Amino acid sequence: MSRALTAFASLLWCAAVAVAGATGAASAAAAAPPPQALATTLPPSVLAALHRAKVPADAISVVVQDVDGERPALRWREREAVNPASLAKLLTTAAALEQLGPAWRWRTPVWLTGPLRDGVLDGSLVIQGRGDPTLVIERVWLLLRRVQALGVRQIRGDIVLDGSAFAVPEAAPGDFDGEPLRPYNVEPAALLLNFRSVIYGFAPDTAAGVARVSAEPPLAGAVVDRSVPLAAGPCGDWRAALKAGFEPGRTRFAGAYPTACGEQSWPVADPQPASYDARLIEALWRELGGQLQGRVREGRAPQGIEPSFEWPSPPLAEVVRDINKFSNNVMARQLSLTLALQAVPQQPATPEAAREILTRWVIDATGEPADDLVVDNGAGLSRRTRISAARLARLLIRAYRGPVMSELMSSLPVTGLDGTLRRSRATPGRAHLKTGSLRDVAGIAGYVLSDSGRRYVLVAIVNHAQAAAAGPALDALVQWTLRDAPGR
Repeated sequence: MSRALTAFASLLWCAAVAVAGATGAASAAAAAPPPQALATTLPPSVLAALHRAKVPADAISVVVQDVDGERPALRWREREAVNPASLAKLLTTAAALEQLGPAWRWRTPVWLTGPLRDGVLDGSLVIQGRGDPTLVIERVWLLLRRVQALGVRQIRGDIVLDGSAFAVPEAAPGDFDGEPLRPYNVEPAALLLNFRSVIYGFAPDTAAGVARVSAEPPLAGAVVDRSVPLAAGPCGDWRAALKAGFEPGRTRFAGAYPTACGEQSWPVADPQPASYDARLIEALWRELGGQLQGRVREGRAPQGIEPSFEWPSPPLAEVVRDINKFSNNVMARQLSLTLALQAVPQQPATPEAAREILTRWVIDATGEPADDLVVDNGAGLSRRTRISAARLARLLIRAYRGPVMSELMSSLPVTGLDGTLRRSRATPGRAHLKTGSLRDVAGIAGYVLSDSGRRYVLVAIVNHAQAAAAGPALDALVQWTLRDAPGR
């Protein structure tokens, strides 16, 4: 995948954050009994860490199981239906890899609807969204460059954007948690450009006494304050110090920027998401030197006419990597709706259809009724989603034994090294684990390589008001799992 997409995905990762453990978690876990036989009580190191976090033992669900074994090495409240937060992305990405294949790509059709002479298109340019979540600014720029490579310099008609492939009910961006400007709250759309977000950059210019402000991408009609006064003192909460005002078409910074912060970036969901795509396309087309006599508007693609070309996404395996490494909610929701669209291409994909497809896949994959299962939006950004640790562990074991194991495992953050686990205190490089984090929820799920060379599936989910403090307990559980060599 392009560096641009990976960088943007990392900036826009969701509310799930790295699960960081306490300094003493590794040494405490090393003294605990290893997972060589069935355990039905939590290891002492985990209990101690939970106690320090003021999280009761009955607030955590755990399964540890050898990927080649039939019985768990540790189980604790494993059949409780709990909120998994972003661990729900494991369902969406595993289902997509299995059903679509690691090499599958989104394809965005583009039409030139009229004769082209001497660089003038006597008609309209039509772009139809099919759910591609990777259309960041660089890839949109390349798509328009492809149009120009066909010889188009002037469009006498309109640029028409067709987003009819998804039928998503209108919702306010802040409905989930009251944070409408957080990029993770951007609603899915069949044509979704650059996550409908803007990254504001701040670079101190001490000679001028200001911080220079940049805004990427450019949007037609947008006015942004290009500087803000510098302030002395520690960096602190520099975003609050800016006293930013994100209004439709106008971004102001009425405060000051601490010099001590150095260069910083602030990704913000655009306050006018419905018109974002049109404003981005217009700005990029004109920046490329293109002329447009009409306007950029919503509309429908031609029926029964082959597109002039199709713009492909990176392979699904690379997209899944960005979804899981950075816990990108927007991309996961796009993928969930894409599964519905691919199942019935002739009908607009709906959230209801996406939930039904994913629920059916999970039930079929685990071979058990859905007593503990509630699938919501495929990303885990939900208070309704439910699954048991036992069911999630079975899915991970099934994936490990299946043909897409390498793609799924490599998409997961690695302890202490990257993604949402880069700040983990567990032994670096020994576990591939998806993280999940919401208010009152924290969890990890994935694969741990032990000292004996065994690989274990590990699922641990905390549902409690103090869940945010449970990181050291999760790290201790990772350490207990990997320290299974005899004599330790």
